[in-house]
Amino acid sequence: PCSRPTFRYFTWHTCLLGIAGCCVMMFLISPVSASASLGFLLLLLLALHYLSPSSTWGYISQALIFHQVRKYLLMLDVRKDHVKFWRPQMLLMVQNPRGSARLIDFVNDLKKSGLYVLGHVELQDLDMLPSDPLQPQQDSWLSLVDKLNVKAFISLTLAPSVRHGVRQLLFTSGLGGMRPNTLVLGFYDDAAPQDGLTQHPAFTSAHEEIPLGFPPLRAPTAPKLLSAREYVGIVADALKMLRNVLLARQLESLDKAYVCPVTRLRPDSARYADTCSLFLLQMACVLNMARAWRRAHLRLFLCVEAGTLPHAQEEKLRQLLKDLRIQAQIQLVPWDAVPRLHWQTCRGPPGGPAGLMEEEEETMNFPANATQVSDEYVCAANKLVLEQSPAPVVRFLYLPRPPADTTLYPLYLHQLELLTRGLGPTVLVHGVSAVTSTQL
Repeated sequence: PCSRPTFRYFTWHTCLLGIAGCCVMMFLISPVSASASLGFLLLLLLALHYLSPSSTWGYISQALIFHQVRKYLLMLDVRKDHVKFWRPQMLLMVQNPRGSARLIDFVNDLKKSGLYVLGHVELQDLDMLPSDPLQPQQDSWLSLVDKLNVKAFISLTLAPSVRHGVRQLLFTSGLGGMRPNTLVLGFYDDAAPQDGLTQHPAFTSAHEEIPLGFPPLRAPTAPKLLSAREYVGIVADALKMLRNVLLARQLESLDKAYVCPVTRLRPDSARYADTCSLFLLQMACVLNMARAWRRAHLRLFLCVEAGTLPHAQEEKLRQLLKDLRIQAQIQLVPWDAVPRLHWQTCRGPPGGPAGLMEEEEETMNFPANATQVSDEYVCAANKLVLEQSPAPVVRFLYLPRPPADTTLYPLYLHQLELLTRGLGPTVLVHGVSAVTSTQL
């Protein structure tokens, strides 16, 4: 409840005037005693703040914070958004925190002082339950955030399917001008889930049980709650809602030393300054700016073909990096054999092995047709990435849009698995947000 003082003859003006008058009189009477008294009061406040037990009468600071946050959220007008003030605002979907501890830490570094929301979908129907099952889980998730020391909010929802739940969170997470603009998912593969909480320093150093109310991990032979088609559907939904998408794979072995984005794996496009590629570069740059990654080195692989002018292309890319004030090493990669496989597939006879890994045009609209590629082309691209040395700690790769034909979703996911197989920690990125500006 709001404060309701019984003393009616009061204004903040008279209160402020009284405080100022008392302070002036203290120093006029005895400057030494006044200074000593203020110093003692400051020490007493610090001692009470750090040593006193929790109180049950509430904190006035929470009321003040609520008032200020509400005021500034209303001032944060989405109609005044500008690319210069863009920040990554992440919604990370977590099925079970036991298997996602490293991913939660990684996205915390990647958010770079932006909004960070941990989302979870519970597959239940509220009509069939006596009470809301999410309320008891809230404390477990908040304790997890405290233990992992990540600056994140929690957003839980009930839904008949994971895809519907993610849609709900994309629509409703955040408030006012602070809403997630990027969806982050773990990769969909057949790898057995591992309990990362048992290995995390936040839990190994504390002598306490780890359960925190979270269920045990799924057994390797148990069926998944999410099908491959539904997983790709979530990616397609996010792009339809103009959200950027990141798919993270094999982050369990993460060791922060090198960050390596690969921005050109599209043989049908000579552009690397489009919205998606610049977003990919921005994500790697933002990670490099995080405190834990400042000693890392950012490398860009520029794929060149015979008959072109590689040094001219390198100089063009170097000028772009200079305009964007991004420090990175540029590494030229010959790749004539890889696009040859791509074009052979495009011009080959119908009925051959083909997928939907690349777009003809990088636009904000969803194309009806996409370039067909074979598994051989994807494997060749994977081999090309593996051959680059020294091996980086994290690779950032281009993520193509899902195909318009939903029957091709399993094939699309299969080729993503081929592309990232054996690469170690990898982040597949598809960006729809403009994130760079060279104007003053």
